[in-house]
Amino acid sequence: MGLHPLEFSESYLDSPAFREKIKAHEAELDKTGRFIKELYKDGKNLINATKQLSLAQKKFAQCLGEFKFEYIGDAKTDDEKCIDESLQEFSSFLRNLEDQRDLMMRNITETLMKPLEQFRKEHLGSAKTARKTYEKETEKYYSSLEKLLNMSAKKKEPQLQEADMSVQVTRQQFQESSLEYVCKLQEIQERKKFECVEPMLAFFQTVFTFYHQGYELAKDFDHYKKALQINIQNTRSRFEGTRSEVFELLNRIKESPQEYRQTSPISSEGYLYVQEKRPPPFGSSWVKRYCTFVKEQKILHMKTFDQRSGGKLGETESVTIKSCVRKTTDTLDRRFCLDIEITDRPSTVLTVQALSEDDHRFWMHAMGGKESMQYLNRTHSRERGIDAQLDDEGISFVKNSINAIETRGINDQGLYRVVGVSSKVQKLLKLMIDEKSSEIDLATSEDWDVKTITSALKLYLRSLPEPLMTYKLYKEFIVPAKSATPESRVQAIHCLVHKMPERNRLVLSLVTKHLANVAANSKQNLMTVANLGVVFGPTLMRPQEETVAAIMDLKFQNIVVEILIEQHEKIFGHAPSSSPSLETSHLFAPTRQSKRLSRQNRPLAVYNPQVLDVQTVSPSSESPALVNDETSVGSSESVSSQSSNASGTPPEKSKNHHTTISTSLPESTGFMDEFCLPCLNYTGETWICRN
Repeated sequence: MGLHPLEFSESYLDSPAFREKIKAHEAELDKTGRFIKELYKDGKNLINATKQLSLAQKKFAQCLGEFKFEYIGDAKTDDEKCIDESLQEFSSFLRNLEDQRDLMMRNITETLMKPLEQFRKEHLGSAKTARKTYEKETEKYYSSLEKLLNMSAKKKEPQLQEADMSVQVTRQQFQESSLEYVCKLQEIQERKKFECVEPMLAFFQTVFTFYHQGYELAKDFDHYKKALQINIQNTRSRFEGTRSEVFELLNRIKESPQEYRQTSPISSEGYLYVQEKRPPPFGSSWVKRYCTFVKEQKILHMKTFDQRSGGKLGETESVTIKSCVRKTTDTLDRRFCLDIEITDRPSTVLTVQALSEDDHRFWMHAMGGKESMQYLNRTHSRERGIDAQLDDEGISFVKNSINAIETRGINDQGLYRVVGVSSKVQKLLKLMIDEKSSEIDLATSEDWDVKTITSALKLYLRSLPEPLMTYKLYKEFIVPAKSATPESRVQAIHCLVHKMPERNRLVLSLVTKHLANVAANSKQNLMTVANLGVVFGPTLMRPQEETVAAIMDLKFQNIVVEILIEQHEKIFGHAPSSSPSLETSHLFAPTRQSKRLSRQNRPLAVYNPQVLDVQTVSPSSESPALVNDETSVGSSESVSSQSSNASGTPPEKSKNHHTTISTSLPESTGFMDEFCLPCLNYTGETWICRN
């Protein structure tokens, strides 16, 4: 059972039961006061903890915004540009979210903390004051009453009347105090029901508004998140292809390091130990120097450098070489030495020591010595033991393979990614490109499964002495992939394809048309244009020099192949009208995958409904309709050739009636007005209620 009501009539009786009722009411108010104190303390702790969280989030956002990825090479793909910008996007999202949180914290202080503290001080405080007054009047009345009753009856009548009058006044004051105290107790008991709960409702409304704003921010961020996932997946796929090429090159270099030593027709570089002669009796010393020999001018640049001393660079000395002679061990007790005659120092011979016998022959050959160095001529076909040629047999094999794949396995999952057994693949390829072998229809033959045929086709294309898209045009194909707009990329590649030899262009057309058919069935085989670009980028084109720098361009090879697949009909259907000029094109292309709409920071939410004026829009007035800002990105297809400047559709005018909430201050607006802030949407000028 709850508290007993306090009747005013009981104030005159002041019975023990009445006093017990008052004590129960007082105990309830004391409990309420302790509750509000504890709640206020916990609220302060919550606000402080949230502020610390907000500071940590802002610091985290600042760290994200200040970092930028460095990349290898001279250009980034569009996917890499999006990934590079993603940290700034994350930082902006967090800052916007924390702005909302700061506003929520300020509003909680105004709508929860201050009203609760005000109720505790004003109303519970006034009850305590009234209680003290009541207890004081009680003590005064009953003391005067006892004093009156203890007076002798023999006192004179005027004294007795005066005492009676004094007690009567005291009784009246006590009873009035009791009545006021009873009224105050019951008033506060009833008032606390809404004075305490209404701020809590405002608190939860503020929290709900904050989470709703977070939901709206997440919804705005959703289209960018989906596009970024595609960028990341494309970059990961290209990384896997690049890594396999790098490891393959690494293993070949380990097997034949001299064969892959960096040389150029212009200069030769490497370490040599140079003999520095000193006057007697000090003898001579040998100093390690990094030497660069410029062949045309016959100038040798020598730079002192020792890795063990912290990598400090010394001075650079340059000399012009007249001749180079092998120094025998008869005159110097050191191996691998050369005597270099210097033009600008007559009768001066510079003695240097190479690092090994192979290194000795290398420098002899570079400086025009008598001993020459022989290099192995490498071709991809010899490395693989396959004599692949772009002849009639090879083209017939390509057509046969494509027909078999499209007939038997166009929907096989992981087509071209799942590889066949190496021995079977090589056996099939050798059989098919042997002009003496009988014609085999792979579309009907059950001896060869689809993955063996796809692997054999890839192996054939990679084993050609020269890649299908030729060494000569390699750099020209890479240039538009690194720069220009998507439209000019297609135009540039269109022109370059028609510069290829006719036989190469024919086979490239067959292959890319087939890959377009494969991509058209990507829902079944999971091989999108981007995935096919990763597989066939290094298959159809590669640089003549095998270096890590060249392998870093593998991602741009993939982009070129993606464009060939996507724009197959345009590129191979007719000759280009004119040659593009990349000099006038943009240096940096817009993002390929995301096609991002311009996202602005969401306006700060209005957390306190007491500052809003609710007005009903007349049926004749027009109000902006809500725009669905979700951008569906349902496919991981490459959009290499598409323009990313997506234009937003202007919002239509809605015929529905909305409740518009202006931000002007009303003369009087109660807290419990009938609207719900999570149902509000900001259109740029006004708030629209979606209900």
